[in-house]
Amino acid sequence: MAAEHPDVVVVGSGAGGAMAAYVLTQAGHRVLMLEAGRDYDPKTETPMFQTSADAPLLGAGTPDKNFGYFDATVDGGWQVPGEPYTTAEGSEFLWWRSRMLGGRTNHWGRYSLRFSEHDFKGYSRDGLGADWPFDYEELAPWYDRTEALVGVCGANTGHPDMPDSSPGVLQPPPKARVPELLIAAAAQKLGIAAAPMHRAVLTRPLDDRAPCFWATPCGHGCSIGAAFQTTTSLLPLARKTGLLTIRTDAMVSAVDVDAHGKVTAVRYVNRKTGKTESVSGRAVVLAASACESARILLNSRNERFPNGVANSSGQVGRNLMDSTGAGLGAMIPALVGRPRYNEDGHTANHIFIPWWGHEQQAKGELDFPRGYHLEIGSGFDAPNAWTGAGVQGYGTALKRRVRETYGAGVYFALRGEMLPNRDCYMDIDDDVRDKWGIPVPRFHWRWAEHELNQVAHGLTTMKALIETMGGEAPALPSPEAAIRKGGEIIHEVGTTRMGTSRKDSVTDQWGKAWDLSNLYVTDGGVFASNPHKNCTLTLMTLAMRNADYLAGELTKGAA
Repeated sequence: MAAEHPDVVVVGSGAGGAMAAYVLTQAGHRVLMLEAGRDYDPKTETPMFQTSADAPLLGAGTPDKNFGYFDATVDGGWQVPGEPYTTAEGSEFLWWRSRMLGGRTNHWGRYSLRFSEHDFKGYSRDGLGADWPFDYEELAPWYDRTEALVGVCGANTGHPDMPDSSPGVLQPPPKARVPELLIAAAAQKLGIAAAPMHRAVLTRPLDDRAPCFWATPCGHGCSIGAAFQTTTSLLPLARKTGLLTIRTDAMVSAVDVDAHGKVTAVRYVNRKTGKTESVSGRAVVLAASACESARILLNSRNERFPNGVANSSGQVGRNLMDSTGAGLGAMIPALVGRPRYNEDGHTANHIFIPWWGHEQQAKGELDFPRGYHLEIGSGFDAPNAWTGAGVQGYGTALKRRVRETYGAGVYFALRGEMLPNRDCYMDIDDDVRDKWGIPVPRFHWRWAEHELNQVAHGLTTMKALIETMGGEAPALPSPEAAIRKGGEIIHEVGTTRMGTSRKDSVTDQWGKAWDLSNLYVTDGGVFASNPHKNCTLTLMTLAMRNADYLAGELTKGAA
């Protein structure tokens, strides 16, 4: 049994952990997976067909359900009862946790954009941040394999910021909605190209999963498996091998190491009994999320590693990055009172605006070094607590105005690249413990001028798009007021950075800790930079590649 004598102990069941477990079990290795949250079955628990009309407060977010009453996340959010974290003076940071099998993959946006050569070699281009220890060409075939396995819809466009997939890899994308076509036309007038969004949503059947039927919000979860989550794909596929055992309610607190540079055990608190237990395997894979894995390593201090396990470089917890975020929206007169028709699609934007400014940055024409993209909110979304917000009046006149403006609003969401800086990191607050007795993280955060200038440029661009469509953009806020808080975009990465030298990185290119021969990290902590593209596709691709490497090491007896 994998639980009794595992080859590998995997911590975390989200994108990185599930992909590692899938690859390792397919290669014939026994895996024991530890998940801090409870068990979760999307086939029976997903409120796919519930509408905001059925929910308290018409589905508006609350402190315990940040993304609405029917959001797929259970026992999680930016605040988790009994599991605090702290922030340093002058810092604001929000740390999202999903305490459930499958982790964040149960409710994520499913945007699946490849990083490009620009993204992997940013330092070589502008001298800022760090290069990845490989280039795009090395990862390209692994992107193909991940997209085919996960099921990503989209199209090859030849856009310089969107590397093409190999022929036949991508599933067909849904058609653009009317407002999106209007936005694409406005962007073209400004010399900017729009493109089909790539999303991990099936438009064709794949393994045991059905294609999307364009009717329910992806954020509710997906019991038919069309919207990718590990609980309907990677985990069932790994379980079919008979080599995966999953132990939920297992809150990992630390790893134990011996004098020979190997992890000997993983300690965890059984959340049901409150007792501390431990397990061991030939190798350990940390995939608990960037900040949770760093927390485990920093809390594993011992005589040999007084600053935390795998931390001889002093980089564990450092280089903390999140995506920048800002937004702007308006009513577009040309869309007011338009005819009603089915415009559901896969509920997120069918097209978006990739970054177009690489050449300008190379020429020094912009006052920020890294790019952003614009996601789009539009169409006949399901009515909710915010439908008609801002419309004045009451009675018949109010209803008439809400109907006229329904589907006439557009909203742009900026998602941009952040560079690491010395003011953004996490450490351990030894004065505060969670209800399991584990010392909690303390976050230090400050946006740099690079990011503020980027947001200012994005706000100006969004305003120009709105006005080109004939809308009246609201007054632009300052970048400091517009930029979202650290952690709020839930793209935190970099805390166990990979690199080419043990002096300034935590792992090598395979996610293997420089200091420990049998410890690997397969979550976003290993990211050397945080490109503006959403990080989960690259996270899974790295996990696939690096778990394949680990599988080979286990077979050779080298781990």
